[in-house]
Amino acid sequence: MTVTRWWWVRHAPVTEDGGCIYGASDVKANCGDRPAFEGLARMLPHGAVWVTSHLSRTADTAAAIRAAGHPGSDPAKALIERAVAEQSFGTWQGRPRAEVYAEIGGRHGFWLAPAETRPPEGETFVEVTERVAGAVRRLTREHGGRDIVCVAHGGSIRAALRLALDLPPRGALAFTIDNLSVTRLDHIAEEGGGGVWRIVLVNHAPHDGARALASAPVA
Repeated sequence: MTVTRWWWVRHAPVTEDGGCIYGASDVKANCGDRPAFEGLARMLPHGAVWVTSHLSRTADTAAAIRAAGHPGSDPAKALIERAVAEQSFGTWQGRPRAEVYAEIGGRHGFWLAPAETRPPEGETFVEVTERVAGAVRRLTREHGGRDIVCVAHGGSIRAALRLALDLPPRGALAFTIDNLSVTRLDHIAEEGGGGVWRIVLVNHAPHDGARALASAPVA
């Protein structure tokens, strides 16, 4: 049995968006919450494969985890995966949220729009789940049996939960994924092929007792 442990970390918050939708655009994250980064540095395993999206807020978050004391979180050594980036909201990006909500009849539940809705020149959340699932399957094959720390986005972490739980796309949108939270998903490959997912943590805030989890038995 081979266990591959995925540690998903949502990037630091974006606090200077001017009330506008940013989605897959490259905006700056606020990495000023030192206690949260110290908690992540204690919690996340050493010797892991690190992955970020191509958007700078994920690399900046990894750098802040390193600055808080985690030796392995060097963004210069991370694998850059465009497939785990946030949903592209196309021409809605850069526009005030209130303006877009007025056009589309309000915010849809916990997300900007229904999972099947394609913003102009953008992509649907369903498509996000498909590209994230492809990356997760590939990286799990390439790095089977290891820890993988993936600093990503709210949409891509929900997409990983969809894969692990075999949910309909709109079901995955029901999860709360806070900035700087950890979601831990273990892939357990069985002899002869195939495998199952084990859900260990969802939207977990780092805390003083988290170090023990990183070294706990996985089965």
